[in-house]
Amino acid sequence: MRTRAAVLYEMGLPTPYRESKPLVIEELDLEPPGPGEVLVRIRAAGLCHSDLSVINGNRPRPTPMALGHEAAGEVVEVGEGVRDLAVGDHVVCAFVPSCGHCPPCREGRPALCEPGAEANNKGVLLSGQHRLKKGGAHIHHHLGVSGFADYAVIDRHSLIKVDPSIPFHEAALFGCAVMTGVGAVLNTAQVKAGSSVAVVGLGGVGLSALLGAAVAGARQIVAVDVNPDKLKLAKSLGATDTFDARDPDVVDRIRSRTEDGVEYAFETAGVVQAMQTAYRITRRGGVTVTSGLPHPKEQFAIPHVTLTAEERTIKGSYIGSCIPSRDIPRYIALYKQGRLPVDRLLTDTLPLEQINEGFDRLARGQAARLVVTL
Repeated sequence: MRTRAAVLYEMGLPTPYRESKPLVIEELDLEPPGPGEVLVRIRAAGLCHSDLSVINGNRPRPTPMALGHEAAGEVVEVGEGVRDLAVGDHVVCAFVPSCGHCPPCREGRPALCEPGAEANNKGVLLSGQHRLKKGGAHIHHHLGVSGFADYAVIDRHSLIKVDPSIPFHEAALFGCAVMTGVGAVLNTAQVKAGSSVAVVGLGGVGLSALLGAAVAGARQIVAVDVNPDKLKLAKSLGATDTFDARDPDVVDRIRSRTEDGVEYAFETAGVVQAMQTAYRITRRGGVTVTSGLPHPKEQFAIPHVTLTAEERTIKGSYIGSCIPSRDIPRYIALYKQGRLPVDRLLTDTLPLEQINEGFDRLARGQAARLVVTL
């Protein structure tokens, strides 16, 4: 069959993207699902910094590649061996497929699935196959999803069946922003009720972390960003204190406002300076968590002695240390109860034809989450 898709042929093109047009909307050949795979009619896909980092070259991937990983849609066809999904089911995509057999999967850490990571790095499905072609040549898959498209063939291990009452443009957010941000708080850090939390970087992931801190029962939630509109939104979502990251005295101000630092600090911007701020505002005995994805060559330095003398902890969090089949339905249930208002993160919806302009807005920090609807 044929499908429209947003294809990246060259990384590192200059901004504004509305002029350089790194993503080309074109028709591709899409093979039917193989064993263990599913054909999904994509209905909505979020624009994420993980996509942007491929576009700008910070996260090198093989090209040409059909981008998009935070997506939701409807099952159209199931491949051989798929018995727990049916035509018409609503699904959210998880961008790390879990094989279930490698050491991390056996330990209950599917976010670190080794075959899944290898497939994602190569731009193929978990089977090692390509299902997208143009003129007989392979088009690589982005994180096993390639969700900026009308249709996608996706491995069953990348799909989570969800409540069909959730609108697709809201359901898509659970596949990355919510899973990564809320999971970092509840799974990676395991924030305790009554504790103090700071979030540095208020994109979709950072604001989701803020919502997660509220769900966890944090008594103080500090929000840090350069954008006053995002700080205002953070305040409306439960932040008790907001600070401009550009303030040269921001660390001292936060430490003064808290008990000489917070117990948990989350860096979600993928910028070394943000990580330095997060570490410096973490109190003695506290935990600093990063879920940002900086350029692979970036280095983060700390005073080594503080790890011992202050019993400090630094933790990485990839897709919120989530088990997607467990956590996405839980987070959706919290959303339906009104305790996790992720719909407030949605800045705007766009048609696929405006995707380059959407990434301009994301690169300028003008949106928490933009979603392409299809």
